[in-house]
Amino acid sequence: MSIPFRMHTVVAALGLASAALLSTAHAQVKIAMVVPATGPVTQYGDMVKEGVNTAVEQANAAGGINGKKIELVVVDDACEPKQGPVAANRVVNDKIHYVVGPVCSGAAIAAAPIYNNEGVVVVTPSATSPALTEGKNYHFIFRTIGRDDQQGPAAAKFIIEKVKPKKVAVLHDKQSYGQGIAASVRDDLKKAGINVALFEGINAGDSDYSAVITKLKSAGVDFVYYGGYHPEMGLLLRQAGEQGLKVKMMGPEGVGNPEVNAIAGPAVEGMLLTLPADFSTNPKNAAIVKAFKDKKRDAGGAFQMTAYAAAQVIIDSIKAVGDNPTKVADHMHKTTFETPLGAIGWNKNGDLKSFDFQIFEWHKDGSKSVAK
Repeated sequence: MSIPFRMHTVVAALGLASAALLSTAHAQVKIAMVVPATGPVTQYGDMVKEGVNTAVEQANAAGGINGKKIELVVVDDACEPKQGPVAANRVVNDKIHYVVGPVCSGAAIAAAPIYNNEGVVVVTPSATSPALTEGKNYHFIFRTIGRDDQQGPAAAKFIIEKVKPKKVAVLHDKQSYGQGIAASVRDDLKKAGINVALFEGINAGDSDYSAVITKLKSAGVDFVYYGGYHPEMGLLLRQAGEQGLKVKMMGPEGVGNPEVNAIAGPAVEGMLLTLPADFSTNPKNAAIVKAFKDKKRDAGGAFQMTAYAAAQVIIDSIKAVGDNPTKVADHMHKTTFETPLGAIGWNKNGDLKSFDFQIFEWHKDGSKSVAK
């Protein structure tokens, strides 16, 4: 049976329309957010998602990337080193060429060889371990946060010059991030002649650190530095208070989470920590901060602005050189970008040439203030 001329015309038009719709549907640039969507540190994943979502929403509202909309894909690695490669392979198999994340150093270190070998551009806003990039000759791995060998000295300098303790204990969670930064702090304290009476690992995920608290009391320490994340720091603070150990405690940016208040209770008051500078207070970022607030997001958290910057540099680079990850990586290595963090650029390792870590004091209402 033949189709009348008009029907032919309609069918052809529908075919063209379908092809156009199909073309539009695929005219997207995908960026994966590799974050802990499950596990004990999902809050850090939420911070990163807030930053990336804000950057992408603004970019899409302005027309996307050269007319293509940006699509975000959440990939869960639970911040587990064993899950890092699994997440990386999912990104590769889904033919996603750009990643913001991974969030945690252990997972990032485990996944980095896959991303780099497969030519996936990775910008982590939060993985601080030097082992991620040092001596690896990676071309596709970058970060928009400083390294622990920048953060550790900032913490140690404050301890030496402001706290002036007589005897210090340095604890860590036996993981890449926590142990690495704890060792950095320990080494700087020792160089300054501070007595580090204890350097010891604890088991992340334990619910009772009373034996460690007893050891701290026996050692007579008057200051404790802990390298790790907020669940363990919260327990250390609470159980120290319960056992009558009244010492100041300090940690890295991994303890800077409002959830630490729920765990530690009133004992969290006065906890010291290193964090990226609060870029939300910079008047130049007023429009970006408003975009966060309009979506009821917190622009002043530990990783929101570093995540925004990570998404921004990927987007800006694709705009500049096209949707080609090799060209994007080349462009990033030789370009300085104006971001909410200020002007940023990378050395050959993909590490920022400079980064501003500051010391904050945490309060029992969940707020923070610059430590004096």
